[in-house]
Amino acid sequence: MTSQPTPTPPASVGYFLDAHAPALDALLQRLAGLRMVFFAGLPATGKSLLVHQIAHLAAGRGRTVHLLQWDVARPVFERSEAGQRYRVENGQANPAMRPIVGAWARAEVARWHQRHLDSEHLLVVEPPLIGRRLIELTVPADDATEPLLVSAESQWVLPVPTNDVRRHIERERERRSTNPLHRQERQDASPNVLRAVWPEILEAAAGKGVAADPSAGTGTYDSAIYEAVYRLWLMHRPLHVEPIDQVLPTAEMSVYQYGVEYLPLVPDKDEADAFIRAWEAAHPGS
Repeated sequence: MTSQPTPTPPASVGYFLDAHAPALDALLQRLAGLRMVFFAGLPATGKSLLVHQIAHLAAGRGRTVHLLQWDVARPVFERSEAGQRYRVENGQANPAMRPIVGAWARAEVARWHQRHLDSEHLLVVEPPLIGRRLIELTVPADDATEPLLVSAESQWVLPVPTNDVRRHIERERERRSTNPLHRQERQDASPNVLRAVWPEILEAAAGKGVAADPSAGTGTYDSAIYEAVYRLWLMHRPLHVEPIDQVLPTAEMSVYQYGVEYLPLVPDKDEADAFIRAWEAAHPGS
């Protein structure tokens, strides 16, 4: 496991929700004092912005922030020797990568806890869940990680933009896809991917008995359907649902540009390789 501090960009990038979004500010002020925070949700629902802001808020309190993010950890697996067999296709991770990265992430949460027992440290995790991306973190299991995921010192948060706010986010995603402000934005779900994942939500809704109108919302999102499906996926976790009903001033910033240092949780290539080979041994012929 490697943890290298990120470079510190200009100090103009920082915490701003206290001036623009009192409800979100109150939420993050509380969350910044916890041990672990999980921001779950679809792409383009505000997760990365909340991760960015809590990192600045917690660092401002003198805490050391650690981030575990699907799009940051997954490429290490793909670059490992065994990972060469599971390449990205049409901008999406190979399906086999999903349970492999998920198994690593679940184990890594417990290892992180053992490495950082003092209250100075905050772990922030960004599990998309759609397409089974880090879904392993939501499934009850008899392991060392489970008590940490349901602890009173852990909180799961589901940001739920209104349909109008989501339309704005979609337009911004379209604009950033051709004119990114940060190299990491190239890893963001593209507009095509946003359109592709929504049928997965509708399928999940149908399978779970959630009434859904495919023509509702934006065509790639409807707040009521989205919230209902994610509530079911997160039924075994301490969940706070946060409505996002305003457009925040992010047009000239990237949520990947930080004004504070943080420690990303990623495996080294040998560790990634070992997880892939363990999964292959357990699933011969997959």
